[in-house]
Amino acid sequence: MDKNFFKTLFLRMIFIAFGCLIAAFALECILIPREVIDGGVVGISIMASYLTKLPLGLFLIVLNLPFIVMAFKKFGKMFVFLMFYGVILLSVFSEIFLETHYEFTNDTLLAAIFGGIILGAGVGIVLKSNAALDGTEIMAINIAKRYPFGVGEIVMFFNIFIFLAAGFVYSPDKAMYSAITYFIAARAIDLVLQGMSEAKSVFIMSAKYEQVGKAIMKNLDKSVTYLSAEGGYSGAKQKMVYCVITKIEIPKIKETVSAIDPSAFIAIENVHEVEGKRYKKRH
Repeated sequence: MDKNFFKTLFLRMIFIAFGCLIAAFALECILIPREVIDGGVVGISIMASYLTKLPLGLFLIVLNLPFIVMAFKKFGKMFVFLMFYGVILLSVFSEIFLETHYEFTNDTLLAAIFGGIILGAGVGIVLKSNAALDGTEIMAINIAKRYPFGVGEIVMFFNIFIFLAAGFVYSPDKAMYSAITYFIAARAIDLVLQGMSEAKSVFIMSAKYEQVGKAIMKNLDKSVTYLSAEGGYSGAKQKMVYCVITKIEIPKIKETVSAIDPSAFIAIENVHEVEGKRYKKRH
């Protein structure tokens, strides 16, 4: 183990702590006071704490322990260590925020929306740091190996029962608010994991691919890659131009390509994350 390993581990633990702090704030200061829950183990823990009057942190640790053990073989020692570390911190921070008795809002709809955003941001930071705070997906991965269901389908099926249970524990209205929180949190997690990059990948099919490539490099100052392709119907061998641009450069690249080959085929897709000096030095 070298210095880089410990540096990376230290930074991950800092970010996990920050993510847990945000998530605990969302739970104890926004969602739980309005009787709104999240899905997964966190949701079960909140309801168990409500019914038994025992600390939320206790249930977060106890209910996640089987999944932490389950994760050992699939994800390795480092993931298990960081997950356990994250769950402990989430439990501790939850108890600290509980003692403040602070409520962010009295409006249940606002709590569901902003609680979901903040909770999702916190969980997303933890996930991006190679850890987890909820064992639901670990369980789903293991079930998916044995049965013909996807991980997402299993998680959704599991959460449906959690929200139905919330309808009995609290009220049907609170269960519906909880479902809103869950979906908003899921989108917030995706945003943290995938970033807010406006990068777009562009694929261009043209008989004049060399001219198109040179024009893109000249007019947009973008590096291009020529990929080998084969027509599905014709079977003809040809080259395809590939490059990564920003959203505001879409009109310019279309204009550049059309000026050379009006019949060129252009496909543009979202790129969630871009690494590389050639791209980042200009953006």
